[in-house]
Amino acid sequence: MKYLRTPDSCFSNLPEYDFAPNYLTVNDGEGGVLRLHYIDEGPKNGEPVLLMHGEPSWSFLYRKMVKGIVDSGRRVIAPDLIGFGRSDKPTERSDYTYDSHLMWIGDWLRQMDLRNTVLFCQDWGGLLGLRLVAAEPERFSGVVVANTGLPTGDSEPSDAFLNWREFSQSVPVFPVGQIIQSSTVSELSSSVVDGYDAPYPDETYKAGARQFPLLVPITSDDPASQDNRDAWKALSVFDKPFLTAFSDKDPVTAGGDTFFQKMVPGCKGQQHVVTKNGGHFLQEDKGEELAGVIVQFIKDNSL
Repeated sequence: MKYLRTPDSCFSNLPEYDFAPNYLTVNDGEGGVLRLHYIDEGPKNGEPVLLMHGEPSWSFLYRKMVKGIVDSGRRVIAPDLIGFGRSDKPTERSDYTYDSHLMWIGDWLRQMDLRNTVLFCQDWGGLLGLRLVAAEPERFSGVVVANTGLPTGDSEPSDAFLNWREFSQSVPVFPVGQIIQSSTVSELSSSVVDGYDAPYPDETYKAGARQFPLLVPITSDDPASQDNRDAWKALSVFDKPFLTAFSDKDPVTAGGDTFFQKMVPGCKGQQHVVTKNGGHFLQEDKGEELAGVIVQFIKDNSL
């Protein structure tokens, strides 16, 4: 599999992002390997909090949250999905499928051998992370979901999502940093916008970011639909602590929190949160507050 690797120089002097890089190689599915990057902060023998990003962000999204969680005594791990951040970027859009993303991140998870893990996931971090929970629930002690879902294509997607999908395929230059800015409530500095653009020196690095919107199941016969239905069956008996922490200003995922609360037994009795004045990327708008929500969730459930 052909891939690009963003030069390290692109990641110099990013605001609030001075974490040491960590790498593992994962099977690319064609007999080769790809390098996957992740943040790994806090005590290495500490019980992990796994932060999973979505589209078109990377672990830079979690820079405001790491310290607050580490200060509580936890190990914090935030991978960059293949095609994003400091991870390798296959060059062909056909290399990216729902199954290939699951294969790559699943390989990484098993190599890391994470146990007693609290998952926090947003956007595609949920579409992938919740599939990991469904497949290997024994690895996870609890889950916090925000502005995400696990679509099966059995219901109509929102107009907001369809508009985003159309934009992502038609815009001549895929403006990663500006996409993040358009989905936050707060005004981002130019250096932060540049931080989101940093992994992509030119358009050839953006095959994964371009392809992700097309991989969301929006019809009942999508290749991933049945697997996601099966994952919902597993989540419907998941009785470990499960918290929703959606924001109030995200038109794409609005209402998804109540669906989780209805479907997942582990939601019962939890202090579910609605983050005020948070956009789709609430980690950017309310990162420190969200870190506090995760820490409190761990304390409340003795995780």
